[in-house]
Amino acid sequence: MTTSFAAAEENVIAFAVVSELPKDKTRIPAKVAIDGAVGDMKLLASDQILSNLVWKKLEICHALKLEGQTSTEGFRIHSVRAIDGAMLPMVLQGFAGDCLLKKALEMAPFVD
Repeated sequence: MTTSFAAAEENVIAFAVVSELPKDKTRIPAKVAIDGAVGDMKLLASDQILSNLVWKKLEICHALKLEGQTSTEGFRIHSVRAIDGAMLPMVLQGFAGDCLLKKALEMAPFVD
């Protein structure tokens, strides 16, 4: 029992792509890859993360490298870093590319 508790306390590395326009900065919907498995999760930010410049500028389609813990509510973030989409694992690169294309097509009518 102690081993499983210790494993639950360990930080894991995850990669994420913000999947929806962030409304509540404390709970961001994203596609998250952990150990090659991809799923929809909420990124849960603490006060420390909310003050991070990366988090303040967060938009849809942003690619992130995260360190934290999984929980029943989502992924609790201990550190965050914005990365280039090419640095994402292959399992997320297709989603990131589709997201950027969709974003560009939605913005195209507003560009002269």
